[in-house]
Amino acid sequence: MSRILLMNLSLCTVIILNIIASFFSLNGLTTAEITKRLPLLFIPANYVLISSWGLYILFFFWIFNFHKTRHKMSTTQQNRITFLFVLNCLLQFVWIFQWHFELFTGTVFTRIVHLLVLLLLYLSYPKRENQLLGRAPISLLTGWVFITVLSNSSYLLMIHGWTGFGLSDPLWAVIYLTVSTAFALHFMYHHKDYVMNLVFVWAFVGIAVMNGTEELFISAAAIFLSAVIIACIFLFSNRRTEH
Repeated sequence: MSRILLMNLSLCTVIILNIIASFFSLNGLTTAEITKRLPLLFIPANYVLISSWGLYILFFFWIFNFHKTRHKMSTTQQNRITFLFVLNCLLQFVWIFQWHFELFTGTVFTRIVHLLVLLLLYLSYPKRENQLLGRAPISLLTGWVFITVLSNSSYLLMIHGWTGFGLSDPLWAVIYLTVSTAFALHFMYHHKDYVMNLVFVWAFVGIAVMNGTEELFISAAAIFLSAVIIACIFLFSNRRTEH
């Protein structure tokens, strides 16, 4: 029971802090206001950024399912999952403060560690087990954090005047989109994880909305790669049905 209380307390703390940072202010600014300081191209529209904290709400159901099925796990496995989940919440908590107090180098490091922790939590489940109250919430958050690793890195590089090895900013945005697509398709192919891919479609559409017709190259690439992911979901799911 102490594990469940700790997990719920960690989750509630993160959600409350996300709401404050997104809808009110932390250190005088909202999360989106800091993001808009620089003309980032690999960034979804504001509605995607604000709603992303809603992914954490799914974890209330995940914790309930963890509590209900804990008898099927060893004590070591229960402790491992609890530790990784609480650490996941802690890293999100730290990232918010780093972002709002403009410790941007730290945000990139924290996001990378956050992604690694989520991958360890993800791999705590059998390779192709993607139940709604099992690995699915972790899949959604892992996909989103991967996107934020790239966007935070882009933000940090832009602050330091990175020239992009002579490549244009729109081209780098398309490279980020392509890398994200490869990451998503890897998990679809090897883990039969269609849920994670929905996050990338959701984010890519948000990137297209954000760039609009002003950066048509990026918007077109985002929509095209979203279509590729959706097509692969149908392709792989049909093959699974046939087998």
